[in-house]
Amino acid sequence: MSLLTNVMDHSLDEGYAEAAARKKAENAGGMPKTLRAKVGLAVGLVLAALVVTVGAAQARIEAPVVAKEREELIDRIDHENAVADKLEDDVDELRDDVSARQREALKKHGGDRGELVGILSGAVEVHGPGVKLVVDDAQAADQSGDGDARETSGFSDTGRVKDRDLQQVVNGLWASGAEAVSINGQRLTALSAIRAAGDAILADNKPLVPPYTVLAVGDGQGLKSAFESSADGLYLEALHEGYGIRTALSVEDDVRLPAAPSVIVRTAQPSTEKGTS
Repeated sequence: MSLLTNVMDHSLDEGYAEAAARKKAENAGGMPKTLRAKVGLAVGLVLAALVVTVGAAQARIEAPVVAKEREELIDRIDHENAVADKLEDDVDELRDDVSARQREALKKHGGDRGELVGILSGAVEVHGPGVKLVVDDAQAADQSGDGDARETSGFSDTGRVKDRDLQQVVNGLWASGAEAVSINGQRLTALSAIRAAGDAILADNKPLVPPYTVLAVGDGQGLKSAFESSADGLYLEALHEGYGIRTALSVEDDVRLPAAPSVIVRTAQPSTEKGTS
């Protein structure tokens, strides 16, 4: 017990205590003792003060210049943004003007088939009975997965709607008798393309976000029955049952579809030859 008591009372070796006391006595006051050390300390303090002073003065001089450059850069950005917005507005106006002229040309030169051509080409707004199909990702879909959610060997369990799913849905509606189709308010035409860009789905280069609402004008009940019994309808049902993709198909009394932004034909030319009877 005496050994334990000694260790507790004298935890620091006496040699360490003596060295600490000697060092404290030699550096009493904490200030340099020799003239050379004092001069060195003074010079160091002067240099430090000079550096701080010069830095503060330089920062004070450059501050207005930096602030002015920043304001000029912000003004340039605001100006260019305004110019870009103006150009986008001009483009939208020109597109509307082109679409209006196309519709007028169809009415003026299309004869009895002008309205039909306008509907089939997507150049005019349409409405009528039809169906509404809503397709959405599975409720527990993994939105953070990278890579292809569906490999050629089979579907994964991510439950995300892919571009080829919407392609089959749209093609199935056309094949089932739809006369006009749109996705998320965007009219599809014979020149439309649905494709993927990374994880996004594009329709005519415009991004689509879930849920995907597909509207189709046609014989409502007949269109619904024909699509459900088609291979594309069965494909959609398989996605729902096997992978949790949510779907809802309903018959609508009046479906309204907008006109396509523009219909650009680069190759086809009207024929001047009259048909023979």
